[in-house]
Amino acid sequence: MKLAAEVNENLAHYSNVLIYSAMAVYTLAFLAHIAEWVFGSRSAVGRTAAAITSDAAATQRAKVTVQVGGQGGGTAVLERPKIVTRSAAGSRDIPDGPGAAGGTELGDVYGRIAVGLTVLAFLFHAAGVLLRALSVQRAPWGNMYEFSTTFAMVAVGTYLVLLALKKNVRWIGLPLVTTVLLDLGLAVSVLYTDSDQLVPALHSYWLWIHVSCAIISGASLYIGAVATLLYLFRDRYEAQLENPEGKQFGRFAKSVLERVPSAASLDKFAYRINATIFPLWTFTIIAGAIWAEAAWGRYWGWDPKEVWSFITWVAYAGYLHARATAGWKGRKAAYLALIAFGCYLFNYYGVNIFITGKHSYAGV
Repeated sequence: MKLAAEVNENLAHYSNVLIYSAMAVYTLAFLAHIAEWVFGSRSAVGRTAAAITSDAAATQRAKVTVQVGGQGGGTAVLERPKIVTRSAAGSRDIPDGPGAAGGTELGDVYGRIAVGLTVLAFLFHAAGVLLRALSVQRAPWGNMYEFSTTFAMVAVGTYLVLLALKKNVRWIGLPLVTTVLLDLGLAVSVLYTDSDQLVPALHSYWLWIHVSCAIISGASLYIGAVATLLYLFRDRYEAQLENPEGKQFGRFAKSVLERVPSAASLDKFAYRINATIFPLWTFTIIAGAIWAEAAWGRYWGWDPKEVWSFITWVAYAGYLHARATAGWKGRKAAYLALIAFGCYLFNYYGVNIFITGKHSYAGV
């Protein structure tokens, strides 16, 4: 018993070392992402503005000689439209930005370095979570520290999977690494809890099912929320380009917004993420109810965590319904998506820290 306790203590120690190592590498990735944006091209503003304000820049004219009425016929001039991202009916068709690197070789080099460092940090991060699981001999999400570290790991893993699938998501890298550093910093400084066993009611295989689904759902919904927030800024930016006489964004904001995907692309990306994950979040709530019946003898008891999980579900259901309603597409639906993610965050931080309930079994 004493030897096993020492082994578990050592595993917990090395887990902490790996988490701190991951934070150090994430910091280097953060700096590389900053360099990617700084050394990327800033000339895309003119191209994007021209694509909106000038018919000449919005189309590529291709003269095609067409024989009309036999040998004595004339010619017709056809216009080949410029390839753009198709947006929803009634909104703009705007070319996507060149990406975080701005289309320059130097910016792209720093971007690739940033992705490589993110992969390395993710490996340290995943190893730290695994050792934490081995030290407690259970799922590594029995308290807020373990949930936070696993949540950040899954968020980074989702980003890397999207990159591996050749999706144009490198623009998420900077906000993702920034928030992961904040999340891990909060976890190790405020939420840290020593390795320990759970109360008997939580010794169930539902811990693996219910909480893992909650973590995957939250990490994916976070990426959708980032895209939604950028959509709101990019949409306002495109609207101001259409009205040059109005108040304009500053140079720094322009240098960022000109490089991210168009508002239409960001809107579609966020919607697809949220719509794909919504069934998993639904299953998370159902699995939690089944586990509650096994642990506490009832499916629903108006516990604060249960209530806010359902409020979050209703908020995302309202968002998805709004997307299917013509009058609530675009910015109105985006606001609903951000409110829904805010409900998820409150369900995690607010309910766990400030409200007492049956889910307050582990403190932080």
